[in-house]
Amino acid sequence: MTTAVLLVIGLSAVVVTAALVSTLLAIRRATLRAEMLLMILEREVRPMTSQLQSLVEELRGLSKHADQNMERMGAVIRRVDDVTTGIARVVGFVGGMTRVGQLVGTATGVKKGLDVFIARLISKNKKHDSRGTTNG
Repeated sequence: MTTAVLLVIGLSAVVVTAALVSTLLAIRRATLRAEMLLMILEREVRPMTSQLQSLVEELRGLSKHADQNMERMGAVIRRVDDVTTGIARVVGFVGGMTRVGQLVGTATGVKKGLDVFIARLISKNKKHDSRGTTNG
């Protein structure tokens, strides 16, 4: 029985050794593939990194340009607001002047009407007085 046990142990050692050898060969193939993949990635990533850096610089420039445009637009909007406020004041003034003009026109019309009324009244009184003195 001892030979049989030794034979089983020896056979087991050979099977384990064969399994270990095949596992080590698979690991070696996987590391070679991984190394090749990393080299390919390194070749691809380097140009992408420089392109990414140039894109970031371009984005910074565009952002700065957008900020400047926003500042200009803010200045234009403030100026338009100032002009609009001035126009509103002028329109208010002209509206007030129009009302004053209407009032002046009305007052002038009333004055002329009163002048005509008084002139007619005086002329009627003179006619009446002149008739009264001739008759009386």
